Amino acid sequence: MTGIKSLTLRKPLYKLSLLLALTGAGMAAAETLTVGLDADPPRLDPALSTAFVDRQVMNQIFDKLVDIDEKLKVVPMVAKSWKVTNGGLTYTFKLNTGIKFADGTPLDAAAVKYSIERNMTLDGSARKGELGSVKEVTAPDAATVVITLKAPYGPLLAVLSDRAGMIVSPTAAKKAGADFANSPVGSGPFSFVSRKRQDNITLKANASYWRGKPKLDGIVYRPFPDGDVRVANLLSGAVQVITPVDPKDIATIQKNSKLDVTTFQGLGFQGVWMNVTRPPFNNKLVRQAFSATLDRDAINKVVFLNTVKPAAGPFPPGTPAYSGSIKVQAADIALAKKKLTQAGKPGVPFTLLTSPGAVNAQLAQLFQAMASQAGFAVKIETVEFGTLLDRADKRNYDAVMLGWSGRPDPDGNIYDFFHTGGVNNQAGYSDPTIDALLEKARAQNAMSARTATYNVALGKILDDSPYAFTYFSSNTIGAVKTLSGLKLIPDGILRFYTADLN
Repeated sequence: MTGIKSLTLRKPLYKLSLLLALTGAGMAAAETLTVGLDADPPRLDPALSTAFVDRQVMNQIFDKLVDIDEKLKVVPMVAKSWKVTNGGLTYTFKLNTGIKFADGTPLDAAAVKYSIERNMTLDGSARKGELGSVKEVTAPDAATVVITLKAPYGPLLAVLSDRAGMIVSPTAAKKAGADFANSPVGSGPFSFVSRKRQDNITLKANASYWRGKPKLDGIVYRPFPDGDVRVANLLSGAVQVITPVDPKDIATIQKNSKLDVTTFQGLGFQGVWMNVTRPPFNNKLVRQAFSATLDRDAINKVVFLNTVKPAAGPFPPGTPAYSGSIKVQAADIALAKKKLTQAGKPGVPFTLLTSPGAVNAQLAQLFQAMASQAGFAVKIETVEFGTLLDRADKRNYDAVMLGWSGRPDPDGNIYDFFHTGGVNNQAGYSDPTIDALLEKARAQNAMSARTATYNVALGKILDDSPYAFTYFSSNTIGAVKTLSGLKLIPDGILRFYTADLN
């Protein structure tokens, strides 16, 4: 699309100037930013969260041990420095001091230890796999945290730059118990005020933030699953930022002189899980048949107007473990029919689960039409995103459209998805050979060696087809032009601490 700004991992865009030209009496001086999201964040608890949209909000509420920058380099946050010793088994972090949570309690080494251990042990925690290599966390003094590993684990720092490294108030978490997600307390630049499900999440600036008070007075997040509604709110001035932007809406936004669109490379993948624990996709031949019906190039052209890239696996081009030897599967209806015949299932009915939104609806209908050419009879069922996640986690589905936002270390794009018992292994896939290969890659230091290991694993995973990789999506933001100071990082999380409404 002409006029779209782009960002690759090699040429990062450091700053985007955005702002809403508000209309109406008394609105020009507003210092609260309203952000339109594509879903209502299901769980604002770092331990329990499994949705990308949760991270958009939680990154404002919680500080992390470390963060990543525009080049995917791990940078200091609460930890001002660290060293790795004992053959990669010991990580010693020195903390910034004087930090307080929004409830006034201190963020010290004991709080970091509590948060990491909570992620490791809390019932239902989605962080257990990410932190499975951790043997022990100690706090020898108030400014020092030591993490000891069972075995070398190269992805640890990258893992701690996301939810596993978010630090919660021990006082608040113990008091709230299972209700912590509805009253989250961190030490971040913004503090939780309130939420109304399917309507808004309201945050206020943390006036005592240890890195200095944010320039914004607050942020209001509003969920708009329908892309048409999302862009209409941006055009009307009801919101100042929307993410994502449906491809068909890019030109409309660009025609408005007060708005802009920026698209930049992401880290994740999109596709379809097939439930291997029940018919019809407990049959490998049926899974292979469905994957063979998907025309990834057509998906890019028809649904996304050439703004995404067909996917061959979980690692997008430009990311550390990408390998050109893993090729995008070409659509082959004849092969799909042959596989179904071999399976003794010339006609296969199944239900495809998806969440609301014009793009999801169009994509589901295209999957339906493609699969029907081989003899599949696809029924589409649309449910709210939180319900979709719950059903996927419980494997209460046949096939489900569900992707991943991506992580800076490749382990975060493969291990928990295809390792037996992985928290994001919604297919119920299990293979001891794959388990061993993914564990081997975790212990390797050189990325070239890890990539080679991943390629071996992917050969079998793609053949077993528990997941049909379809495309690598970009991060796309629609916003007003005069909001300054917003850095765009490939993980797609908008960090509003440095943003300013002029």
